Amino acid sequence: MGRVLMAAVIERNVINGMDVGALHETMEAIRDRPQLAQFHFRVHNRWFSGHHSRSVVDNFHGVGHETTTRDLPFQVEIDEPPELLGGNAAPNPVEYVLSALAGCLTSALVMSASAKGVRLDAVESSLEGDVDVRGLLGMDDQIRPGYQEIRVTFRITSDAPRETLEECVRLAQERSPVFDIVTNRVPVSVRLE
Repeated sequence: MGRVLMAAVIERNVINGMDVGALHETMEAIRDRPQLAQFHFRVHNRWFSGHHSRSVVDNFHGVGHETTTRDLPFQVEIDEPPELLGGNAAPNPVEYVLSALAGCLTSALVMSASAKGVRLDAVESSLEGDVDVRGLLGMDDQIRPGYQEIRVTFRITSDAPRETLEECVRLAQERSPVFDIVTNRVPVSVRLE
């Protein structure tokens, strides 16, 4: 009975827009059934012309089943700026990487802060990355085609001490899937059907 009462109290504990009770319940469910932690995400991309393509993001497999929670699939336009021979119809892929990194670090930071009971008034981040396009163009095999460096700056407004906010930023880096993808090699298999 005490556990049920505690769960009811925790469920109402919303910090930074995050239901901390639901977070703890999710973690407990995954501890009991680790297979619930396995997610499988998918994207389908179609090329139009030049650098312009569109990715469609629809349902995914997670928490043990195929999800159907999205009313409509998300559509993500991709292009390049004119300086890279694109039509400038949308951000380019490396800009999406920065955006994904910003969003994922922010989510992980807010989740970590909320779990610790740290209230945040505002969180902003600025990201910059350096690419030498000679790698992309195949002009120099010694230059990688991706980012040589990415810099992230957070601005956080909170009554929490700076040390606590620094800990939340550190935890965000440890727990962000996109930060992990960007900073560690991920096996990628590519095939032609």
